[in-house]
Amino acid sequence: MRFAYPATLESDDGSIAVSFDRLPGSTWGATEGEALTRAEDLLVTALSTFVEAGKPIPAPPAAKGRPVVGVPSLVAAKLALHGAMLAAGISNVELGHQIGLDERAVRRLRDPLHRSHIGSVETALRALGRRLEVQAFPA
Repeated sequence: MRFAYPATLESDDGSIAVSFDRLPGSTWGATEGEALTRAEDLLVTALSTFVEAGKPIPAPPAAKGRPVVGVPSLVAAKLALHGAMLAAGISNVELGHQIGLDERAVRRLRDPLHRSHIGSVETALRALGRRLEVQAFPA
């Protein structure tokens, strides 16, 4: 899954508000550029609420001419791990046993707001029969 979501921008009292369809929260900036820069943090925070709740990450809607905001590659890997675990019906404890980590360490591997080594996330994905691929798209 590609974790890049179209942003909705609205002018409001001299600032630009930004939000994402079907995701909680909003942010703003004095300019469109500033608003879109802040939008990445909003997106990561919003998607982390689904991980915390143990719910699937919603698929991004069609952009329809709107600017698209992506998450950092480590966050995308963590979200992919979360989705793979849900699809497999495996708990943090079960995955931890497979890869030699305790439940707390696996929980941190899934947490988009926690810094982890990408290699550790890849190891967890491999244990679930998945591999991580990275692509670069035009900005």
